[in-house]
Amino acid sequence: MSREEVLEKTKGVIFDCFPDMREQPLDENTFINTETAIDSMGFVLIICKLEALFDVRIPERQWKKLQTLGDVVDAICKRLA
Repeated sequence: MSREEVLEKTKGVIFDCFPDMREQPLDENTFINTETAIDSMGFVLIICKLEALFDVRIPERQWKKLQTLGDVVDAICKRLA
């Protein structure tokens, strides 16, 4: 799966969890917890859904290091390789 496909699917999960965000520009440089309406519980929901979708496991200790959408995509791609 290409990085672009992972990015698009990740955006899809975010938009499914937070439909109001469809109106906001969302790119790899978007800071998930500070530039969006996603709080910490919402972030956990997104990570859990992404782990299920891509059949990967992102260690909980790494979650706090994932700040941007690009960071999340990189973490997923690393585990798909």
